[in-house]
Amino acid sequence: MALSFQSLTDMLDHGFDTVIDVRSPAEFAEDHLPGAINLPVLDNEERAEVGTIYVQQSPFLARKIGAAKVFRNAARHIEEVLQDKEGGWRPLVYCWRGGQRSGSFTWMLQQVGWRADVIQGGYQTYRRMVNRYLYDDALPFRLIALDGYTGTAKTELLHRVAALGGQVLDLEGLAHHRGSLLGEMPTPQPSQKAFESELAGQLCRLDPSRPVLVEAESNKIGARIIPPTLWLLMKTAPRVQVTAEPEARCAYLQRAYDDILSDSDRLRQKLDPLRAHRSHAVVDGWFEQIAEGDKSGLTRALMQQHYDPSYEKSRRAIGAEIRAEVSAGDLSDASLNAAAAQVMTLLG
Repeated sequence: MALSFQSLTDMLDHGFDTVIDVRSPAEFAEDHLPGAINLPVLDNEERAEVGTIYVQQSPFLARKIGAAKVFRNAARHIEEVLQDKEGGWRPLVYCWRGGQRSGSFTWMLQQVGWRADVIQGGYQTYRRMVNRYLYDDALPFRLIALDGYTGTAKTELLHRVAALGGQVLDLEGLAHHRGSLLGEMPTPQPSQKAFESELAGQLCRLDPSRPVLVEAESNKIGARIIPPTLWLLMKTAPRVQVTAEPEARCAYLQRAYDDILSDSDRLRQKLDPLRAHRSHAVVDGWFEQIAEGDKSGLTRALMQQHYDPSYEKSRRAIGAEIRAEVSAGDLSDASLNAAAAQVMTLLG
């Protein structure tokens, strides 16, 4: 009998040894339960083939051909990936709707002697729970936002607070993006659904009785949208203003963004659309610095002509309370450690 869960937290606290997603690799890549492994019983091509047969020929033929492929792939997983599992192993299995794919694989695992079970409603049940948690229910957390100009090492400070035992939420890490115009990382951003899965999973692990430190962000990090219930808490959260010396900020940004600062073509592509906001003359000046290889001068110009004005405009629009100011000085290890200790004191 399939297992049903009353809440997202209950599902994430399932207690099984392994969660197995038997959907196709493409389905798994878009989103999956946190920590799940992918053992597809139909790969992308096989799933498309069976679906086409179902529509164009007959449901019976599709089920017959699909069953043969499912059991053949399941047998291969048992022989290869699962061959070292002991008799007491407890896997939890799901597919799209908790139907034939997960049911067939779970039945086969049970015949081996493993204590396998299946999620009732499959991924769709899980996704509805994530959606309700992030879009419908009020989140029970008290946030404090790290605010400050770009280049004040807020992400680094967030990690140092976490190392001291503070409760933090690293949204840029979850989104695989540094949260600014040039913030793309070498690894692509997750899908919106995958971002929300990781976000909901981390939120469920936080203690509502303790404050949660986040970076002050816009409602988008790269292409990923912060769900509205969390964004509302972030907009109204009291803020800790982080300051740093301008030259230290410039040097920090030059190091942090060296990947794109070293890619002239991609850099021009990113900056060219700002002509509508910063004028042709300003952008042409940036392009001259790119052509000259003047990374330091370009970084300073971007700070003064784009990043700082954008930050000030956003601050005025949100109008959030500044609870305290913390200096990160020259952004050295000693300065960041001292700033992190101050933030920990503010968190109580």
